Amino acid sequence: DSKVRKNVDDIKNLLVPTPFGNQIPLSQLAKVEVKNGPNQIQRENAQRRIVVGFNIKGRDVQSIVEELQAKVNKEIKLPTGYYMTYGGSFENLNNAKQRLMIAVPVALALIIVMLFLAFRSVKESLLIYTAIPLSIIGGVFLLALRGMPFSISAGVGFIALFGVAVLNGIVLISEFNRLYKSGIRNIVRIVIDGGESRLRPVLMTAFVASLGFIPMALSNGAGAEVQRPLATVVIGGLLVATFLTLFVLPLLYVTIEKGFKMKSPSFGKRKHL
Repeated sequence: DSKVRKNVDDIKNLLVPTPFGNQIPLSQLAKVEVKNGPNQIQRENAQRRIVVGFNIKGRDVQSIVEELQAKVNKEIKLPTGYYMTYGGSFENLNNAKQRLMIAVPVALALIIVMLFLAFRSVKESLLIYTAIPLSIIGGVFLLALRGMPFSISAGVGFIALFGVAVLNGIVLISEFNRLYKSGIRNIVRIVIDGGESRLRPVLMTAFVASLGFIPMALSNGAGAEVQRPLATVVIGGLLVATFLTLFVLPLLYVTIEKGFKMKSPSFGKRKHL
């Protein structure tokens, strides 16, 4: 009866059977009183917990939690036996970061291995590999320009960017090698002719890939918080890496080849490392 449950005295007088067959009132076994308490008791790992949830808009999870932790440590003193943990999206973010710490080095290692298998040359593989740090510059710059923090989707964008960024270097180095095999021995002439013949393919590769990510970069609908950082990283990285690769890679190529020419009298018989 709901009326009886609301009356404290009636609850105190509830009879509880004992092992000896007689009955005693509940008030002799427990203290019965009305107090405020949780309407639902949740447990995790055999411990009681109270969940406080909120939605985040316009900011990243990491900065929100860091600000919250600072305020809690400064203004709240928890009683003995109580503690706070941060879960939900923040917990997922930390788990994803740990996986990303493995995925990024593996991706970088696979790229250098594939380059070596393709060119059979440590020197040329490392030359092409320089596109990756150049692409990182562009990705980080455009993220900062748009006021976006580093996130898991941005990390995934960097992994995708690394694979695309080396394509420009592959196109240039392959053309340089073709010109060398055709009989041209002047390194500067090889770089100039190769750069001119491969300028259009390099630019088309970068711009077509970048244009494909523009809708994601400008998205405001559902899932935009995931799409925008990923697309921003790829667009910024490709544009900057393409521009710098067209100048930095030929310059490095000339410098390294001239260095090998000065060290080796038989430079005309080109050797791969």
